[in-house]
Amino acid sequence: MRLRAFLSAMLAVCWLSAGAVAVRADYVVLRSGARLNVTGYELLGDKYRLQMNGGIAEIPASDVVGIEPEEVFDPLPEPLTSNTPFHDIILAASERYGVDADLIHCVIAIESNFNPRAISPRNARGLMQLLPQTAAQLGVRNVFDPRENIEGGTRYLKDMLARYNNNLTLALAAYNAGPERVEQYGRRVPPYSETLKYVQRISRSYAKFKSGAAQNAKPQPAAKLEGLPAGK
Repeated sequence: MRLRAFLSAMLAVCWLSAGAVAVRADYVVLRSGARLNVTGYELLGDKYRLQMNGGIAEIPASDVVGIEPEEVFDPLPEPLTSNTPFHDIILAASERYGVDADLIHCVIAIESNFNPRAISPRNARGLMQLLPQTAAQLGVRNVFDPRENIEGGTRYLKDMLARYNNNLTLALAAYNAGPERVEQYGRRVPPYSETLKYVQRISRSYAKFKSGAAQNAKPQPAAKLEGLPAGK
């Protein structure tokens, strides 16, 4: 009997340990595209109880699309400076279309890592990874020309921001997956791993730049980071 009681107690301890992880920070990724930094979490029926620096919150389990360790996120790109590739073209496109230069810079860094000849598995091309049909609609004749690509990509990004009332989360999701997919999921970030990570990476970089870590010499209004944390 004592052995049975001892084994039962040990089983309970193991069960609790498996249910509540609080060893290090993790990111809880929501279906909306938001990324919550948590120090612990526990699944309770159809809800998650999250431990965060500001306290404890409970959210429906159906809203959670993944839980990722902090270290899986790629390093942030370097801030925009005069030494950044295509710096002058980025600033010119920013001024022409009224899109923050830091945001254009983040998109290029994540999309192509500043490789003007980049081609994705989906046939998106150039610095801002324009699909051939999108480039044609934007009047881009040579998608591999840095100036034409950045001009077209910035114009398309402006269109997405306008379509979603300057909501950066949805604009980025539409830029990556297409506005048709955003509409298909009720004006929410489509639950695609690639799109979720894309929105997270760019929003995280952009928020970091706008938090004061790296500011342009000429400050510009930032797009709204709705539903997303301000970055680490």
